[in-house]
Amino acid sequence: MQSKPVFDRISLIGLVLGMLAIVGGQVLEGGHVASLVQPTAFLIVVGGTLGAVMLQSPLPVFVTGMKMGGWIFNPPMLAQSDLIAAVVRWGQTSRKEGLLALERQVASVADPFARKGLQLLVDGIEPHNLREVLEVEIDNYERQMKLAARVWESAGGYAPTIGIIGAVMGLIHVMENLSDPTKLGAGIAVAFVATIYGVGSANLIFLPVAKKLQAHVQRLVTLREMLVDGLVGIANGDNPRIIESRLQGYAL
Repeated sequence: MQSKPVFDRISLIGLVLGMLAIVGGQVLEGGHVASLVQPTAFLIVVGGTLGAVMLQSPLPVFVTGMKMGGWIFNPPMLAQSDLIAAVVRWGQTSRKEGLLALERQVASVADPFARKGLQLLVDGIEPHNLREVLEVEIDNYERQMKLAARVWESAGGYAPTIGIIGAVMGLIHVMENLSDPTKLGAGIAVAFVATIYGVGSANLIFLPVAKKLQAHVQRLVTLREMLVDGLVGIANGDNPRIIESRLQGYAL
């Protein structure tokens, strides 16, 4: 159902373009790029946001969400044509030799969901029961994957607030050192840069990542729905070419 991932160039282009826009604006305004580099502000925003997300999320959800982050540059590729070809092949075998003839193909199916569906088909489960069983699994899969993707959306919600906390901490540092002008600049820099880090990371990284991951999840769910439709068609004894035409109508 899935082929090898292909590098997603548009994600890299978008990230680089967003960063260059901010840095370029700083330079055009006569500022220095080095003034945007504040390790203290970075620690406050990134560490605080990560801690808040970890506190909010169960460990399995958090780990899955972090792993899904790799989809931004290497998204799961959906082999729709391969799936359709496999379903048509199963349908032809079923019409010629019966459902039991599919049993020898079950072990060769790599995807666990497809393998389970094919096994249920071989077992002779009624078409409406087959759909019900697989749709329950699809709903559970979609819920878990979208929950994991929301880890990044949550980070986008926390980061600006943590940035404000960093700004307030910087101003507190400034107020504590009013008698020492040499320390005022560093405190003010941390204050403003922390806000930039918080708002910038939320709107340039966390929220866009969350939206793209949710889109990928929806495409994976649609692929599974395609498979269920095909298996039910086979169980109903539909012509494989009719099944093929129906599955080709799905848009991923």
